[in-house]
Amino acid sequence: MNVEQATKIIIKPYITEKTFAMVENESKICFIVDRMASKPEIAQAVTTLYNQKAINVNTARTIYGKKAFVQFESTEKARDLATKIGML
Repeated sequence: MNVEQATKIIIKPYITEKTFAMVENESKICFIVDRMASKPEIAQAVTTLYNQKAINVNTARTIYGKKAFVQFESTEKARDLATKIGML
């Protein structure tokens, strides 16, 4: 997967107080993603864009679009990525 395809899948990070807590407590970051994106595509897009391996991906459809909750290996990796993308 190239960067252009990955940016079509991962639209933007979703930032709320609850997602801040998820970074610290569950090693998860929430993204708004393309409605037609599958879980493996989302994991591959995160790896392509941010050079971090996603362990688990959960999705939910909301009024804001499709959300993807991406879990990382450790809290430190999730915190570093959240800082890199401007969440923290």
